[in-house]
Parts: sequence; C-alpha cells; structure tokens
Amino acid sequence: MLVTKNLVPGESVYGEKRISVDAGEGNKIEYRVWNPFRSKLAAGVLGGLDDVFIKPGAKVLYLGAASGTSVSHVADIVGPEGIVYAVEFSPRSGRDLINMAKKRTNVIPIIEDARIPNRYRMLISTVDVIFADVAQPDQARIVIFNAQNFLRDNGHVVISIKASCIDSTMPPETIFANEVQQLKEAQFKPIEQVTLEPYERDHAMVSAIYLRNKKP
Repeated sequence: MLVTKNLVPGESVYGEKRISVDAGEGNKIEYRVWNPFRSKLAAGVLGGLDDVFIKPGAKVLYLGAASGTSVSHVADIVGPEGIVYAVEFSPRSGRDLINMAKKRTNVIPIIEDARIPNRYRMLISTVDVIFADVAQPDQARIVIFNAQNFLRDNGHVVISIKASCIDSTMPPETIFANEVQQLKEAQFKPIEQVTLEPYERDHAMVSAIYLRNKKP
C-alpha cells in the first residue's frame, strides 16, 4: 500500500481512503491511500522506480494534471515549503484542479497547453522536477521544451510514456526506446525505466537527469 501524509487532515480529494495513526500525546497523523490504478506516478513507484525525485520542499512542474488526483498526492509530499505547478489543457478537468488547489495552497493550477510553455512562462520559477503524463504523440518533445524553459541544471524529469498515443502500429518497446533517444539528444541522461504493468498496459515510466550545461 502506498500512502502520503495528508496536507489537509480531514479532507479527501477523490474519495480515497484515509488512515489515522496515533502519534502520541493525543496527536494523530492522517495518511491518504494513493491508488496506482488512478495515478501513473503511483503505478511507477509501486512498479519499482527507485526515485521520483519529489520530496519535501521541492518545486515540481506537473504536466497533464487532469483533475488533480495525483497532483494532490504530490502536494502532500512536497509539503507547505514546496510548490506544484499543475498544467492542464482541458477546462473541464481544470475546474476540478482549481477546486482542489483552493485547499492545497501549494498547488498553482495553470489551465494551458503544455506544448506551448511560453503561454505560462510568467507563472513559473525554476523547478527541481518535471513530471509528465501527457497523452500526446510528441511526449518527449513536450518535456524537453518545458525543461529548456523551467528545469534547473541537474534537475530531473519523470515521464509516463503511453505507447499507443505515439504510434499504435509499432511495438511499445521500440517507442519507449525512441522517446529515450530523444531525451539523450536533448542533454538528458536516463536513469531508470520501468513498465506500469499490471496497472497500465503498454506504458513505461522513465526518469532522467538534465545536464543543461553539458558541453556538446
């Protein structure tokens, strides 16, 4: 079971189970169960990814935030000293994202197209981590473009790659390799790759470090 410490005790975001643990002296700590069938990031962690580089105090750019289910758990992890810039293109999902952010004030919802980071450039400072779950044919390019705009040197990216969104006629392994090659060509050094079975089919999660100042 995967859980995050609830940043807003007493509040659930999507009907997830909450667990209260006695911390002594009459205090309790509340945790929220993180469902890997509803979160690619949780599936990656439970699938064996050693490090997603999201930690207390981190600044995270989350691309493909949807209604904020996973974003809320990332907000729990980074805590009040961290920030989650959550980018979502769909106005409908964006409404749910904005409502979630009203109580998790370390989340900055941005209803924009992740393919055009110049549109939200004025809203984001330099970030430590980019997490991407964008079901688009040019997934790697979207991450690279955002990294060039916002990711610090030696910062990290974690990408959920959905093979069928890129090319349904090619073997998933070939697609994953092609996306990783694009990252390498854009000054990223791959660290890990895991599949998201049994939670998602034909998905892989890849992590990499950005060597922004590496000499060609």
